[in-house]
Amino acid sequence: MTELNIALGAMEYGTRIDEKTALALLDAYVDAGGVWIDTANCYAFWQHESGHGGQSEELLGRWFASRPGVRDRVKLATKVGCEPLWPGSYPEKSEGLSAKAIDAALETSLRRLGIDHIDLYFAHRDDRETPLEETVAAFGKHVAAGTVGRIGLSNYALWRVERMRGLAEQQGVEAPTALQLRYSYVQPRPFVRDHAHDHRFGWITDEVLDYAELNPDQQLFAYSPLMSGGYERADRPFHEAFTHPGTTRRLEALTTVATELGVTPNEAVIAWLTGGTPTITPIIGITTPTYLTTALSGAHLTLPTDLRSLLDQAW
Repeated sequence: MTELNIALGAMEYGTRIDEKTALALLDAYVDAGGVWIDTANCYAFWQHESGHGGQSEELLGRWFASRPGVRDRVKLATKVGCEPLWPGSYPEKSEGLSAKAIDAALETSLRRLGIDHIDLYFAHRDDRETPLEETVAAFGKHVAAGTVGRIGLSNYALWRVERMRGLAEQQGVEAPTALQLRYSYVQPRPFVRDHAHDHRFGWITDEVLDYAELNPDQQLFAYSPLMSGGYERADRPFHEAFTHPGTTRRLEALTTVATELGVTPNEAVIAWLTGGTPTITPIIGITTPTYLTTALSGAHLTLPTDLRSLLDQAW
């Protein structure tokens, strides 16, 4: 079976999404050919009475334990760096990316998940209080030990990515080979400065696309690709950062393409993401069977050249 170019986002599994529903969705996703599962050690601290995360990893651990052989069929990505130091301390105070924090978080994640290695281990956000040399060495140590397969960076400025890659080369350790940023078909205005839409280090920009195209070892993951339902639900309006004429033109083009192909706008967006150059792996929060169907249909959909051009050229 061909590997689908999507990732299941398990952020709310074990908190908002109950265990029975989550396990059924995981089973269906893998049975349909899904491979990548994305979580983090801090998911979902904001939804749990303790104020700490770990619920998603724990649920995935129970899934692995109850489904013999399923671990060999998936690629698991989890993250370190954003777990609150105490309830309510995020975002001002989180665990960060010191060697001590990475060592402790990895040990905890492996225990929760009940596995012996993580396929892709992300730094969840940049920690500018810890020297990059220390962070690079800590990640590299775990790759060398076999407890981590690859290293990724989430919510990083591109210049910091390159600096880490240079340090990894100097130290003779594994360099990051994955970037996880926010991205979708509609684009925010330039110079937006907030945590969700910051062009400096929170969004896949043209520069990031160019970087990935010329460095094919860098896998791009896009989170929130469906804009929290905004393409199809009137009760989920886009953030004001997307209020500009380009959004209007893009939504018109998206409606044209979806209508011509007889698919939903969300399916068209997923197809646009997965089939472009460079290839982007969307992380989709699959919380219902309907969302699962949409994700799978979009991943299987190939946009005709003329319709992809229509989407690309709408500004």
